[in-house]
Amino acid sequence: MEKPVVEVKHVSMRFNLSSQKVDNLKEYFIKLVRKELKYNEFWALKNVNLKVNKGDRLGILGLNGAGKSTLLKIIAGVLKPTEGSVTVKGKIAPLLELGAGFEPEYTGAENIYLYGAVLGYPREFIAEKYNEIIEFSELGKFIDVPLKNYSSGMKSRLGFAIATVVEPDVLILDEVLAVGDAKFKKKCEAKIQSMFDKGVTVLFVSHSLPQVQKICNKAILLEHGKIIANGGIEEVSAIYEEKTK
Repeated sequence: MEKPVVEVKHVSMRFNLSSQKVDNLKEYFIKLVRKELKYNEFWALKNVNLKVNKGDRLGILGLNGAGKSTLLKIIAGVLKPTEGSVTVKGKIAPLLELGAGFEPEYTGAENIYLYGAVLGYPREFIAEKYNEIIEFSELGKFIDVPLKNYSSGMKSRLGFAIATVVEPDVLILDEVLAVGDAKFKKKCEAKIQSMFDKGVTVLFVSHSLPQVQKICNKAILLEHGKIIANGGIEEVSAIYEEKTK
């Protein structure tokens, strides 16, 4: 039997939302010591179990606040679950909140090396792919400008170009294709399609059902942090459409 590339076992994620306003750190510690801090517990995910096999392209559907992005961040290793465990086999390229690891004071060029290091790729590899990254991002002379002067679209384009220059085993996409103009979007889709052709495993979150249907062969539907449907893309899409009527 085929072993899954991604396995999520009994994963739950709790966030503590403070119900009081604390003005400064000193006040926070005083209230903490006196046990005066009150929290509202919020479970973003509750006992999620999921197996993704090699080459699967899984769409993660759900309304706002269903836990989609939280699940992706846990699989990518950005968040540690409160309960449960996640196993991922092979190289992972998380296209989450593109550019979140960038340093605004550094130029685009410097950030290519920085972000590459964050993703775990050797400096020599990034140097080899440097021109390819710039060409794909279409930033031209802006590559020598500090990132604080970039628009969010420019940052996303650079983040996408760096993260997809590698050949990952697992690609994690969170709404990234919604960024940029129609021409760049097409280019991103073509790049991702070339990865699909190489058999990369994909986890994809989007609010656009047609986009998920175009890209994915399987889907899960999350509601209030729980998986309420898991199966083929047509079957899960139909349930999702019913829910959003």
